[in-house]
Amino acid sequence: MFTGLVQATGAVTAVAREPAGVRLTVDISALPGAGFRIGDSIALSGVCCTVASLESGHAEFFLTPETLDRTWLGAAEVGSQLNLEGALRAGEPLGGHIVQGHVDGVGKIAAPIDAQEGGELWAEVPADLRKYCVEKGSITLDGVSLTIADQRDGAVMIAVIPHTAQWTTLGHGDVGAPLHVEVDVLAKYVENMLSQRGLTK
Repeated sequence: MFTGLVQATGAVTAVAREPAGVRLTVDISALPGAGFRIGDSIALSGVCCTVASLESGHAEFFLTPETLDRTWLGAAEVGSQLNLEGALRAGEPLGGHIVQGHVDGVGKIAAPIDAQEGGELWAEVPADLRKYCVEKGSITLDGVSLTIADQRDGAVMIAVIPHTAQWTTLGHGDVGAPLHVEVDVLAKYVENMLSQRGLTK
């Protein structure tokens, strides 16, 4: 489990495409903590991935066809910057909201923000996920826990503060850039429970 509070950004340093998937190597040296081990989970721009090998601050992750089908990580190239967050450890504060690292869909930037000052980020959300988006509700975009300030024409608006723009990759995306979207898991649980009682359409 994650919180959506990005701890660092890191560059992709190697990409190896294989018949069974993709091996992605990422510089995670900027991540805080006592160090990571093989088998640990790290969110790569919101995608929960497992450390397959680790050497000198560089971790290798194996991306299966399922991950490649549901995310944009298959398009990552050497030099691509990713938002990084280590899995939440027992006793640590939950400062953002509950983020699973299980991407629900891929949206895209409709109106970008300034990389230093932030601003109003508009992001198009896949049609099947819009019912989970509510004003003042939580949403995760590329691994960043955010609050929805407005909605219009299939897009959500996030008021991004300068710190978030500077600390994450959100301030560097142009119109049309893909975004991993994870909606609030609590909303999905509520929908499922109500549907079991025949209370949803």
